[in-house]
Amino acid sequence: MGMIKEFKAFAMKGNVVDLAVGIIIGAAFGKIVSSFVNDIIMPPIGILVGGVDFKDLSVVLREAYVSEGGQEMAAVTLSYGNFIQTVVDFTIIAFAVFMIVKAMNATKKKEEAKPAAPAAPPRQEVLLEEIRDLLKK
Repeated sequence: MGMIKEFKAFAMKGNVVDLAVGIIIGAAFGKIVSSFVNDIIMPPIGILVGGVDFKDLSVVLREAYVSEGGQEMAAVTLSYGNFIQTVVDFTIIAFAVFMIVKAMNATKKKEEAKPAAPAAPPRQEVLLEEIRDLLKK
């Protein structure tokens, strides 16, 4: 039973929960960026390069064939178009994360630059000052 309590304490620590939330949001963000790249960015680029769909770009290393045993063997291809698509996805995601981190750092610097409000003196100090003033009279 002790092991379950330890695991629960570990799983409920702030860092683990924050990490889980970050991973879930990151996965959803990745899907949004992939859709943005596939559906918004790549079609115009494809038109500019002559109506090419990047996902279809590949080099056939070996054609499909039927083996001596009568079994169909699939073609071996290098799908470099898919690689280009993935690199574009990564570049956009990396840039978006860079902009988010940059904005967060700018916000943090502004908060650090603000002068701290003067703290009220402790109650004990106020009472001692009142006693001193009364003694002066």
